[in-house]
Amino acid sequence: MNLVSPPPYRIYLLRHAKSDWAKPGERDFDRALSNSGFAEAEMVAVTAAAKAYRPDLVISSTALRCRQTADAIKRNLPGSMPFRFLDELYNAPADTYFEVLSGLGNVRSVMLIGHNPAMEEVLETLVGTAALQAAIPDGYPTAGLAVLDHAPDTAAGSAKPWRLTDFLTH
Repeated sequence: MNLVSPPPYRIYLLRHAKSDWAKPGERDFDRALSNSGFAEAEMVAVTAAAKAYRPDLVISSTALRCRQTADAIKRNLPGSMPFRFLDELYNAPADTYFEVLSGLGNVRSVMLIGHNPAMEEVLETLVGTAALQAAIPDGYPTAGLAVLDHAPDTAAGSAKPWRLTDFLTH
């Protein structure tokens, strides 16, 4: 079963960095990164750049904390790459993330910047529960970056068609 069709070669799943608590009267959508969240976003972006992780396209939720996390990616990854911001990724189920991934066309690698629990559900669906629990036994951390590679040579039915290549944390 391939939930991402046609598949890119590589998918990066980046959960937004740590956000501040909502201020009185502030919408959840408008919560900014905390000071430690800004540091987390920079650290994961710097590490991704050092490992030459560079997507062809970045798609982010429009929530403020995701846009601020995307800014760290833009500052730290070399070269220019297109960024798209989608309202649909905010407070969305994993199915919405799969719809976005399936509509990519010929993009070879994509980074999704979004929210939990959808990020964790997408990762688990693509690589399986065992790989998820081995990589992140305590849940998907803020500023966690999963790097997944498509494994088209996987025998049908024997394993997931994606493998978790790396998981970066702050």
